[in-house]
Amino acid sequence: MKNFYTYFYVICLCVILSSCSSDSNSDAVDDLPVIDKTLNQRGLGESAHDLLSDDKYTSMNIEVLYVNGFQPTTAAMENFKSFLEERTFKPDGITISYQEVESSGLSPFEIEEVYDIEKEKRSFYSVGDEISVYIYFADGSNEGDTDKRFILGSAYRNTSMVIYGETIDKFAARVNAPSKSVIETAVLNHEFGHLFGLVNVGTELQSDHEDEENNGHCTEENCLMRASLEFGSGIIDQVRGTPPEMGPKCIADLRANGGK
Repeated sequence: MKNFYTYFYVICLCVILSSCSSDSNSDAVDDLPVIDKTLNQRGLGESAHDLLSDDKYTSMNIEVLYVNGFQPTTAAMENFKSFLEERTFKPDGITISYQEVESSGLSPFEIEEVYDIEKEKRSFYSVGDEISVYIYFADGSNEGDTDKRFILGSAYRNTSMVIYGETIDKFAARVNAPSKSVIETAVLNHEFGHLFGLVNVGTELQSDHEDEENNGHCTEENCLMRASLEFGSGIIDQVRGTPPEMGPKCIADLRANGGK
């Protein structure tokens, strides 16, 4: 598995156009199930099958933390939940919880700092037959941003994502840009695609469609997992009006790994 601090997948833009945490790794209180936090501290894509199938986990809990002023739009979260229900087998349902948190004051963020915030703030971990996912809507940008390239979100670890809310707000305010809810939907779905192990990041390829120049991305035209979504006019042309759909080849990969 690729090293966490070296490999994580991001959405970026080019302007050229179920239990409480503690300090230990496992917790047990009376007859409550033991919480093994290491289940949520694995490499990107390692929980793809668990997220997609109901072999081990029959429900999914999405924990959304957001800094004041950067709560995701209702429309984006509804779209996101529909996307997950369309691709996964979770007969006991998918729930989304929200918690407002204070600003860390660390922006622009290194990915290591994002993970430090997770270790301090994350409240829910996979336990029993429920798998948990953590999403942090940050009040800042990524340190990798340049005058021509902006990172909107990063998938890291096996059940962890960060969305750079400040950067999304700035881009959504541009002339002819998609609405904020559409951009958020595209970022959430794309990054969760990486948690699903796409493309060739934990979910085995059923056909040759990985972009050799952009690892972890698809060569199918207009696919949600295509790298062109990340640069220049790509996010405007491909996301304008409605978020992009996942292509047939990526769907075939997910189905072979236990998904719909």
